[in-house]
Amino acid sequence: MANELVLIVDDERNIVELIELYAKQAGYRTLRAYDGQTALDVIQTNPPALIILDLMLPRVDGWEVCKRVRAKSDTPIIMLTARDDAVDKIVGLEIGADDYLTKPFNPRELMARVKAILRRARSEGDQGGNSALLQIGNLTIDRARRETLVSGKGLKLRAKEFDLLVLFVENKGIVFTREKLLETVWGFDFSGETRTVDVHIAQLRKHIAGSGVEIETVFGVGYKLVSAP
Repeated sequence: MANELVLIVDDERNIVELIELYAKQAGYRTLRAYDGQTALDVIQTNPPALIILDLMLPRVDGWEVCKRVRAKSDTPIIMLTARDDAVDKIVGLEIGADDYLTKPFNPRELMARVKAILRRARSEGDQGGNSALLQIGNLTIDRARRETLVSGKGLKLRAKEFDLLVLFVENKGIVFTREKLLETVWGFDFSGETRTVDVHIAQLRKHIAGSGVEIETVFGVGYKLVSAP
């Protein structure tokens, strides 16, 4: 959807200008921030539809910006990292980033990911009128309110954790490959970087412990939801 607002946060002005060029060509409005504190101020006064966030920022780093945003909203975040370091990526995903790219990156690929994430977010919003509950074991999911309870106690799931759980519950016993989960939940192919799925599954398993169901690893294939023993 054209005209959605994208906040670009990076202390390298040439990178901001490059991303902004491609974003505007794709029909998005843009805002800039060159440090983490400015980004937080912008988000407070003019909430964006999506944030492109560098990790290594002055004043407040990208990890801290991500954590503060996640404490208040599910605004999609794509993290940028200058290091091809799995630890950076895993930590970013664990604190709430929706995706990441390693510098140098192809701006067309970045825009493809932006479009896919925003398309997914709109789709979730369009389902707001569906008040049907999903119930299995001690687990209750309200898709309209995007709320999850285990034995009546609310869970604090990140956006993609919730989406994964709904997919598994709706398809109990069906095996999903990592690639299929990426395509279905994230909306596009991560070009083989399936570690994203593993990180989210690990967190989701912790959340649903004691619910009467669990996510089982099918070695060499993927994952499926089964009744807990």
